[in-house]
Amino acid sequence: MKKIKALVLFSGGLDSIIAAELLKRQNIEILALSFKSYFFDGKEAKKAAESIKIPLRIVDFSEEHLKLVINPRHGYGKSVNPCIDCHALMLKKAKEIMEKEKFAFVATGEVLGQRPMSQNKQSLRTVLRESNLEGYLLRPLSAKLLDETILEKKGLIDRQKLLDISGRSRKKQIELAKKWGIKEYSTPAGGCLLTDLEFGRKLKELINNYPKFSGNDVQLLKIGRHFWQEKTKIIIGRNEKENKQIKKLSRPKDILIEMNDFPGPLALIRNYESKNINKSLKEAKSLILKYSNKVKNKTNIVFNIKKDSQDLFN
Repeated sequence: MKKIKALVLFSGGLDSIIAAELLKRQNIEILALSFKSYFFDGKEAKKAAESIKIPLRIVDFSEEHLKLVINPRHGYGKSVNPCIDCHALMLKKAKEIMEKEKFAFVATGEVLGQRPMSQNKQSLRTVLRESNLEGYLLRPLSAKLLDETILEKKGLIDRQKLLDISGRSRKKQIELAKKWGIKEYSTPAGGCLLTDLEFGRKLKELINNYPKFSGNDVQLLKIGRHFWQEKTKIIIGRNEKENKQIKKLSRPKDILIEMNDFPGPLALIRNYESKNINKSLKEAKSLILKYSNKVKNKTNIVFNIKKDSQDLFN
């Protein structure tokens, strides 16, 4: 008899690992599916998939996901994390692959009640409805507490071998991991920058000041110290590595400032809509001096300013 094929949304966290293992143990052929964006990648998923010996596909949906983050239909969690919208988008993508490549169903590691906002019964129903996967979305860890899928009704999956986990405790998952010899797995939501409160604060500022930002702006949010002056952003590198990263991410209309005779922080000025750039130039120089230990009590510091590929000194 030909094996049933299933797509499993796979983060590399404990829940998705246990979900995949449960299905493997029902002789179901698994393809783990992970997603890459400006806010998370598939590194943990790759490591976990290798450890439990299942194939993994990583789909880059950065641009589509970025639009969702800027204007989520169902809002944010504690930080700037639109978990309901994000998960629905992943499942829509999974459905496309399922139909094109003849998979029988899609599974996830979601647990009823584990996350108060995004995994309550109403949120799970919302994600199911918006993904158009009714009857073909299996949540193995909480399956006995949820409606049967078409595969279960047809007897192609043994519902009795699925689980009835609910709530925030991971005791049952940890017990199964120990029983099955699974030793390494990532922390819940540990790979998503959108759940980080400090990163979320900086992203909110960007959304409020310039909602038409790009992925390049997001990459800059991950490094340096960030300061706003009206509609102008100043970014100060904290070390040599960040200075190099900032230079690499700079765009033609950005202004780069660094001290000519001393090592120290690099400043990038990105003007979104402000008309008073001179004020930002002055502030950037002041910030460079503030965060440089090499020029304490020194005067007449010369700055090298790069603007539109021109080097200027002052």
